[in-house]
Amino acid sequence: MSEESIYRNIPDAWGQNSYHNDPTLSQLLDIYLPTTLRRHLETHFAEMGALAGGELETLALAADKNPPELVLRSRNGAELQEIHKHPAYLHLEAYAYGQFGLAAMSHRGGVLDWSEPMPPVVKYALTYLFVQAEFGLCCPLSMTDALTRTLRKFGDEALVSRYLEALTSQNMDQAYQGAMFMTEQDAGSDVGAITTEAKLVDGTWRLYGDKWFCSNPDASLAMVLARPEQGESGTRGLTLFLLPRYLESGELNHYRLVRLKNKLGTRSMASGEILLEGAEAYVVGEPGQGFKQMTDMINMSRLSNGVRSAGLMRRTVNEALFISRHRHAFSSQLIQLPLMQRQLSKMMVTAEQGRTMVFHTADCLRRADSGDAQSAKLLRILTPMIKFRTTRDARKVAGDGMEVRGGCGYIEEWSDARVLRDAHLGSIWEGTSNIVALDVFRSIRREKTLPVLADYLHQRLQESTLEVHECRLLQALLNQAVGSAEALAQDSTCEHDARRIASGLYHITSAILMAWEASQLPEDKRRQALAWLVVRHKLLPPDPLSVSRESTEALAKLLDETPMTDEQVVALVNTEELARCHGLEGSHE
Repeated sequence: MSEESIYRNIPDAWGQNSYHNDPTLSQLLDIYLPTTLRRHLETHFAEMGALAGGELETLALAADKNPPELVLRSRNGAELQEIHKHPAYLHLEAYAYGQFGLAAMSHRGGVLDWSEPMPPVVKYALTYLFVQAEFGLCCPLSMTDALTRTLRKFGDEALVSRYLEALTSQNMDQAYQGAMFMTEQDAGSDVGAITTEAKLVDGTWRLYGDKWFCSNPDASLAMVLARPEQGESGTRGLTLFLLPRYLESGELNHYRLVRLKNKLGTRSMASGEILLEGAEAYVVGEPGQGFKQMTDMINMSRLSNGVRSAGLMRRTVNEALFISRHRHAFSSQLIQLPLMQRQLSKMMVTAEQGRTMVFHTADCLRRADSGDAQSAKLLRILTPMIKFRTTRDARKVAGDGMEVRGGCGYIEEWSDARVLRDAHLGSIWEGTSNIVALDVFRSIRREKTLPVLADYLHQRLQESTLEVHECRLLQALLNQAVGSAEALAQDSTCEHDARRIASGLYHITSAILMAWEASQLPEDKRRQALAWLVVRHKLLPPDPLSVSRESTEALAKLLDETPMTDEQVVALVNTEELARCHGLEGSHE
């Protein structure tokens, strides 16, 4: 193809390896994974990257255009209650559940030829790549993983023994998938208003009620919240049940799939309504403590939701960088144009914030599951912060990425529209933005998570290689964010500021963690540059009428995604000037 035709045609990144095109991902895996495991998994990450950039993308486009269909009866009138899924979606399932074992690797050894269960970072990093092609399937995948975790954590030994092997099988003919049936028409975010009733009949628990929004509704197993007869009102009266799709006799359990939802996004994956008509179910954990137990599953789903949003942002950045490097306008590459550089850098900074937050929180999950009380508190506050901010950021980044492609980004032959539709899901499911922002402060008020987070971040600053004035600036911003968060948590009249203060806490946390990551990469200061861009653009007050002086050469270096030196970071962001703007003159001396 001639050079002229390359410039004329729309750049198409299909076939690019999403792992190899993302050098930062490799760096972060070096930080967050043990060396031996990291080396063992290199070929698997490369394989997932190749699939995500090519075959999985093609399958995802086909599955999106051919959504599942609910078939209630056979042609002779026999009840079926089946959901027919497109072959492309089934092929995606085979990769996720089968070949890569994403729902199994946290619960048993043997996945990807590794003898032990994998730490959470592995699962989330592979999901981070997978979701850059397909988002919809990641919801059932996450729920299967989270259901297995909740069952192992709270279920009795007999129940775990009965279902664990199927839930962690990589044989698609034997594997069970999981779901979570919680939402009701009158009880969305207000879980305490759930009306689904549980009755004990001849020693068997039976469920009655109408569940309004159930994703993966034909899953083999689902976790369900219900209120036993004469149970307390509110969340204290709820018990957690495990609901099988089929009875031991092989017959369908006593609940019906009423209809499937016609959704804005995640069209490849079925979501529907469930009518429980005396369905047999098993109590999981302690009766009356169902909400607390279900919260564990919800929080795992929220963290996974953040991972998916971070992955969508990286997918968008990949596409935008490819287009900008291979498209010419006004006699220049798009990536050489100052305003495009600014747009790309803002997308990149936001995407990198999300990635750092989910990877670091995944490592906190590993430590929390090993009994680390500090990490358990960190997990409690970081998870709603991620669910709130990362999912909202994905909507903005996906929209900006569509704009970089231009008119073709609005055409469904490309994936920009699909990614944008899917991105909107993250900020709605498992708690809308208002709910999860308030949950940040609920964790502060009830579980005293804020001092733990503050201490942890101060420790990360002490371990960093920042200059004195840089460290003091981040400490000052952290103290300010902590003070505001503490005040809001203790004063309900300030609740209207919950989203703004939660955002500030997210931004300073991500900036400090990126600076800490930079200290683990002595040959590359690029993450330090990203941290300072968070400070300048998201934490310090801007002057909307000022003209900024920004080095196009320094921005170009950032967008190259190659290692940066201290001098190049300074050329991009003058931290002494930032310190002075925050009233810390002379603090660098």
